[in-house]
Amino acid sequence: MDAAGHRRHPGELESGVLTVLWGAAEPLTPVEIQRALGGGLARTTVNTILSRLHEKGMVERTRSGRAFAYAPAREARDAPGLAARRMRSELEKEQDREAVLARFVSGLSGEDEEHLRRLLGS
Repeated sequence: MDAAGHRRHPGELESGVLTVLWGAAEPLTPVEIQRALGGGLARTTVNTILSRLHEKGMVERTRSGRAFAYAPAREARDAPGLAARRMRSELEKEQDREAVLARFVSGLSGEDEEHLRRLLGS
């Protein structure tokens, strides 16, 4: 939950952590990430997010004293690639993929729909 007591979207915290790491010139410790995020997140929450991102291969970690310092993994440095990976991951969770894709396309703006048509070659 955020400082106002609202539940955050599941990927929102991971995205926030990755945004902080993308903007950093060097690997950051969990405490540095926590400070950059603000909003009163507990250190344990930041550590949990970083552990999950590490398990997913999204961040790399190196020893920094008694803690780890984190940086985006090579693959995660590509923000559009990360968004595409998340979209593909969500699609793979559903049995009726055609319905999911139809809903996705119906929610696109006209401009985005045209981009998608161009990419698909139709």
